[in-house]
Amino acid sequence: MTDGTNGGTEPALDPVIDDRDRAIINGLQGGFPLTETPFAVVAEDLDLHEDEVIDRVAAMLNAGVITRFGPMYHAERMGGGLTLAAMKVPDVDFEAVAAIVNALPEVAHNYARDHDFNMWFVIATESAERIPEVIAEIEAATGLAVFDMPKIEEFYIGLRFEA
Repeated sequence: MTDGTNGGTEPALDPVIDDRDRAIINGLQGGFPLTETPFAVVAEDLDLHEDEVIDRVAAMLNAGVITRFGPMYHAERMGGGLTLAAMKVPDVDFEAVAAIVNALPEVAHNYARDHDFNMWFVIATESAERIPEVIAEIEAATGLAVFDMPKIEEFYIGLRFEA
């Protein structure tokens, strides 16, 4: 099963986060300070020490509590293209197909799902015209159909962890 980081395996654990981890996750979702010492600013806002924030973010990444830490770009506003895609991949071929799909720099957030369409991933390209090219490359390399599900309407759903 892929973990959304362009490859790898999802950790087999039920991660537990404490109140400090929740506060860090919640605090970082509202924006990241653009300063020379952004973690110090975050730490001060949360009444923590800068090193503790850095260490806890690293620990949550390593444990699979969070799978990505970084900016979110709006590909379309930057002139690029973005789409959600899905494939029906035979279970015996899943890891091999995942490796092919994940090798493309335009592919991110690849997840296994318990469904006929068992592989879901995002394609983000520098131009909208590149999306069908990437889909064709995946289909040629895997011999499997890629189902393109372009965004019709955008919704923002915030995630907050209550203490």
